[in-house]
Amino acid sequence: STVTYPELGCTDVLCCVIFVIVILGYIALGAVAWMHGDPRKVVYPTDSYGQFCGQQGTPNANKAILFYFNILHCANPAVLINLQCPTTQLCVSKCPDRFATYLDMQYNYSRNRSYWEYYRQFCKPGFDNPKKSVAQVLRDEDCPSMLVPSRPFLQRCFPDFITRNGTLTVANKTDFKDGLGKTRSVVDLRDAANGIASLLDAKEVGTKIFEDYASSWYWILIGLVITMVISLLFILLLRFTAGVLLWCVIFGVIAAVGYGIWHCYWEYVTLRGKPNADVTISDIGFQTDFRVYLQLSQTWLIFMISLAVIEAVIIMMLIFLRRRVRIAIALLKEGSKAVSYIMSTLFYPIITFLLLALCIAYWAVTAIFLASSGDAVYKVMSTQPNCKYTNITCNPETFSQSNVSQVCPGSQCTFAFYGGESVYHRYIFVLQLCNLLVFLWLVNFIIALGQCTLAGAFASYYWALKKPADIPACPLAASFSRALRYHTGSLAFGALILSIVQFFRIVLEYLDHKLKGAHNAFVRFLLCCMKCCFWCLERFIKFMNRNAYIMIAIYGKNFCASARDAFFLLMRNVVRVAVLDKVTDFLLFLGKLLISGSVGVLAFFFFTRKIPVIQEEVPSLNYYWVPLLTVIFGSYLVAHGFFNVYAMCVDTLFLCFCEDLERNDGSASKPYYMPAGLHKILKRSDQPAKKYSGS
Repeated sequence: STVTYPELGCTDVLCCVIFVIVILGYIALGAVAWMHGDPRKVVYPTDSYGQFCGQQGTPNANKAILFYFNILHCANPAVLINLQCPTTQLCVSKCPDRFATYLDMQYNYSRNRSYWEYYRQFCKPGFDNPKKSVAQVLRDEDCPSMLVPSRPFLQRCFPDFITRNGTLTVANKTDFKDGLGKTRSVVDLRDAANGIASLLDAKEVGTKIFEDYASSWYWILIGLVITMVISLLFILLLRFTAGVLLWCVIFGVIAAVGYGIWHCYWEYVTLRGKPNADVTISDIGFQTDFRVYLQLSQTWLIFMISLAVIEAVIIMMLIFLRRRVRIAIALLKEGSKAVSYIMSTLFYPIITFLLLALCIAYWAVTAIFLASSGDAVYKVMSTQPNCKYTNITCNPETFSQSNVSQVCPGSQCTFAFYGGESVYHRYIFVLQLCNLLVFLWLVNFIIALGQCTLAGAFASYYWALKKPADIPACPLAASFSRALRYHTGSLAFGALILSIVQFFRIVLEYLDHKLKGAHNAFVRFLLCCMKCCFWCLERFIKFMNRNAYIMIAIYGKNFCASARDAFFLLMRNVVRVAVLDKVTDFLLFLGKLLISGSVGVLAFFFFTRKIPVIQEEVPSLNYYWVPLLTVIFGSYLVAHGFFNVYAMCVDTLFLCFCEDLERNDGSASKPYYMPAGLHKILKRSDQPAKKYSGS
């Protein structure tokens, strides 16, 4: 007969009630954000009058690009993107494609009116007086003093920089007239829009990467399917050939890394004598074509040293843990039996993935709507550093009648951001923090639900005296309903503790990012220590939560009691814990590495057209490393999804084994539930420890 599930009853009811209330509050927060927010404020750029560029059904429907009257007033790209540039910003249908000044336009207007027709599209809507004096036009901000050839980027007009023979130019010119009687250098434009050239290069690279994905997505998908099939076969084969297969994995990884070291050494020796191969990576900087780095001897030296360190670590671990590898193999073999009897567990990660995707989508949408809540707020922007009215809230309709423009000549009442003075708008930042905390709580709850569900299914396998006859029907579904019905509070409690620690870690990372320019060494040191402590705390809580959820699945107790029982059980079996937590994880990691590496090698030969049979099928690519890295990273994630179920199985079986040893003695009245082979190996592993403790 099987061991019955003890005293089914709801645990941590108070935390369950709080969790449900928080979820309802989170839904309410999303609804309020939906009512007050407007994603168009994030999607569309906004002009100086708070109007969206490119929004359908408005006068700006065909004007999707933001134009800056005088880009020289803008200090850097971040200022431009945040709309904090002290110059008038206008929605236009296209960017200027030539140099022009208002003075030149007035001079040529009497002979050819087309000059004005072109210039007026960059002036304020409704302005149609080309004979108005330049001083008055610039005072009233009716038109820009100059036009610079530009192209749109991030829906904003930026100067069209081109480097020719090492010289920065705009439309093949190195200087231009600023419309105020001065000749300026193109370098001034570059300083005003510092970094835009690199951003435009990044956009071009991004476009090429998108093209590569569009032409190779089919083959990337095939690579991930191959990974899934190999992972599934690997786990099934472990049941029958665990020892042989795992030793093959170990020596296969050692041989593969060894070959990598030899190949890197051969490439390094070959390139060392060639001209231009001794250039360092720092000298050539970042290059989008990775093949450039492969022509440098230093690249292969770095690869060789890295692989040598990895090889040394693997060999050292095998030497020190050689006695434990056999025990780990026995555990993995038993785990593969459990998985083969409950095959549905391999596909449970799909449910976790869908729930996590739903949470992430809801959090992102809520964050966007919160960020876009409120009305347009206008601030005084001045080019003068000593203007006392800078950043003061203003009204654009009455700004011209105020004395601000007299005290601070050239100042503008410009749109700054979206906000308000109501209680809701004042606490937007607090609501964003609440959105983040609840998001972390939900994510950790979903992960906890998955761990408890899998633990319950595998525990039902272990506690079946006659396997597989005594395994209950639909163990995964039964475990899922049990965890959700009776233990939502306990899972939410554990998830909340972990979420609070992660929340503080994120806050510390944010503070560290803000203080990067600070010169206070003590504050930076203190922050670094706190980050390290919270990282260690998070790792410990994750480990304890995982084992607590297993005990919840076995006994049905509340979170604190389960965490306490798990902790003392692990402490009483600390030597065995080292076996499980280190050796089995290490072997599973090697398995993931071998699978993703094998698929990666296959993808490399495919995308570099080195497989003659299917050479014609390879799509034309800008960068072959784009689909290659995607396949390698995706393959590792797919293998990780399968092996994570496997690791949960081994952890559950291990705790069940420890409980089995303490509760039973192998007699007819108290028989062991573990297989005889596993008991023999694990008991034998304890003998050296017992001899040592008795001496």
